[in-house]
Amino acid sequence: MIPYKEHEISSKEIRNRTLISFLVFVLLLVLAITLWKWLNHQPQEQGALKPLRKVLNYNEDVFNNFLSNNHLAKTFPVSSAVKKVRVNGNIGMSKDFDPTTWKLKVIKNPGDTLIVTIDEIKSLPKTDLVFDFKCIEGWSQVTHWAGVTFADFAKKYGLSEQIQKKYAGLITPDKRYYVGIDMPSMLHPQTLLCYEMNGKPLPMNQGYPLRLIIPVKYGIKHLKRIASISFSNERPPDYWYERGYDYYSGL
Repeated sequence: MIPYKEHEISSKEIRNRTLISFLVFVLLLVLAITLWKWLNHQPQEQGALKPLRKVLNYNEDVFNNFLSNNHLAKTFPVSSAVKKVRVNGNIGMSKDFDPTTWKLKVIKNPGDTLIVTIDEIKSLPKTDLVFDFKCIEGWSQVTHWAGVTFADFAKKYGLSEQIQKKYAGLITPDKRYYVGIDMPSMLHPQTLLCYEMNGKPLPMNQGYPLRLIIPVKYGIKHLKRIASISFSNERPPDYWYERGYDYYSGL
């Protein structure tokens, strides 16, 4: 066994190491400041600095490659669901909304719009879902929802041509809130056109009479109070994407 030998560091070595550490720190600081200034002088693209938007778009391509119908959000027993459900934003929830006049508009093609009532939606096979709703603000809750899967809805109303498109666009009655959803996520088996929360009709502040529940996305995509659904091969407008967020917003 080789005996351990102590090495005494001289004051000169200490000074040299300290100097090198300081120079490395200054170099990294200058590099960080330079990079920060460069980044903040880049043009904007859809609400975000162009280099950041490229990163977000790249992330979307990566997530799209992993999404499948086998990628299911974890579910929980009904007993795990909270009774007091948080509201993740109120944009699009105009107080002058008249629920008695509400009907869902499904824009199949220009000039061809399908009108569906809430009773017709409720007549379709009902799916209950208890999952951990995640908000980009950093909170989450196990919540209980029920409605019809969009896949079942599309089958019932003959939307086979429409679901071949790349995206669905959803908008509120006041047109203040709108989202774009990639079609694989829209057709995911856990994506609901939701009309119940905790076994009762949706409260007004949760999107009565119909909202989107899409567990493979963050809460910003769960549009409340759906007025219309449209389809396209181009990205539909998306409220938070226009303000610098990720279009995909997947989990």
